[in-house]
Amino acid sequence: MVSVTSADLEYNTADRHGRERGLDDPTCSIATQSHPHTASADTRHTAAYRMARDLQMLLTDVQWVLGHAHLSTTEIYLAASREEVIESVLAHHARRAHQQVVPPTPAPGYDPASLDVLFGRRP
Repeated sequence: MVSVTSADLEYNTADRHGRERGLDDPTCSIATQSHPHTASADTRHTAAYRMARDLQMLLTDVQWVLGHAHLSTTEIYLAASREEVIESVLAHHARRAHQQVVPPTPAPGYDPASLDVLFGRRP
């Protein structure tokens, strides 16, 4: 696994015209740097996805690192994958299966036995 340090974020590189650029240059983002940790679009997307999912990192910080002009562009990394949604739903149902659900007291005028049959609490 590749780790990125603060020195990596301060890395300056020359653009194709020989000008030095760093992350504080508005025309330079992590996508345009020729740094070994950002060698491909796949690496960039993986890093963005992981940073966006980190609860201790602000999405605006991820936006800045990626060089996005609009936060909505960075928000795409928050979307859950199909596998994550399925895993979450299955975990939800597993938790519910182990919970003892106590039905609320019926409102006046309702027959508790009829409600039990209606909601499947009796065979």
